Amino acid sequence: MHLLRVQVPDFRGLKDIDITFEKDFFPKIFPLGSQNGGGKSTLLQLIFVLLHCSVDEDKKPFLENLLQGFKIHERDEEKILAIIDIWDGENIVNLKFYCYKYSIEAGTELDDEEMNHIGISKEIIDVCSFSKVTGTFSQYDHDYEILTITELKCRFNNPNKEQAELFLDKVSRKIFLAAPSTQVFLFLPPDSRKLLFSNSRNGDNYYGILESARSKLPGLFTYDFLAVELLIKSFKAARDRDFREAIQTGSYGNSYQTLINDLNLLLGNKRINLNEDFSGVNFKLYNNDETIELYPEDLSHGELKRLSIFAWLKSHNIKDAIILMDEVEIAFHPDWQYQIISDLKEWAPSNQYILATHSYELCQALTPAHVKEIEPKLIKQES
Repeated sequence: MHLLRVQVPDFRGLKDIDITFEKDFFPKIFPLGSQNGGGKSTLLQLIFVLLHCSVDEDKKPFLENLLQGFKIHERDEEKILAIIDIWDGENIVNLKFYCYKYSIEAGTELDDEEMNHIGISKEIIDVCSFSKVTGTFSQYDHDYEILTITELKCRFNNPNKEQAELFLDKVSRKIFLAAPSTQVFLFLPPDSRKLLFSNSRNGDNYYGILESARSKLPGLFTYDFLAVELLIKSFKAARDRDFREAIQTGSYGNSYQTLINDLNLLLGNKRINLNEDFSGVNFKLYNNDETIELYPEDLSHGELKRLSIFAWLKSHNIKDAIILMDEVEIAFHPDWQYQIISDLKEWAPSNQYILATHSYELCQALTPAHVKEIEPKLIKQES
């Protein structure tokens, strides 16, 4: 699965966006740069929600939240939201997301011909209705209630609607968004975003609402301080793979030991292991033949974050996917900002990564052609 091209004519602060991500480039890692306020986070969230939420009824509210305030001019019936091209391994699939507006008298049932007129045809998928505006008009001494309905639709280059829905379902499981938990997520309810700038009332708080959203969006990952649950899940999965191999071949595999070795390589002279009762993990420092037990405060923010990203990719077995990562460089030393490119290429090389970033070091780990920019562009450093 590979994102080839994204076009966004006009959405929030994004204007005339047209970015290509070449499928023949290696590694499949593309930094996306701009100065603060350029809309990098908005772009990643738009791509993620359109592709992750369009076929699941339980996720439709996240689409409606994201599209709050997206308006169609009164003189127009429709407006393009985004055009996304995806390479599925064999063909280029073109997805055109657009909003269509129509008005009907309340209680009116549309016949087939009228439904086709408003775009309900065999190659179009109705994603969701995200706003309904009620108005009235008077005629012959009667008041009539009018509903102006705006619907999000998706048109495919493949005219088979069933195949299109199957593709959207497949891509919804192959698109991921990783971002700082301090990010303002536009797909949360508008009122919850305001909680970031006010005292919490009735026990409501932004991070609790974000946690609830994470439980409903399996493709969303936030850079937590240390993802202990992910680490435990990784250890258990490795243990289970070894046990299955023992049943099949008579000999235990080495998945658990390989995972331990990989994690320890990340930590240098520190070592990590699983508690015997699977209740948590422990860290030890080996220095001059001395073993010292470590506590969370003994590991740097950067070490814990790097460990969390590794555990997330491994515990979810993420492969052949599109990974959108926002400000991955936060908490990393400049050397590690450069190193994260090699890390991602080593940890899960079949994925495509699009990294919204401010880091020159990260960009310099790839060819200039890999680096994509949106206005206002990064200010080039003097050599």
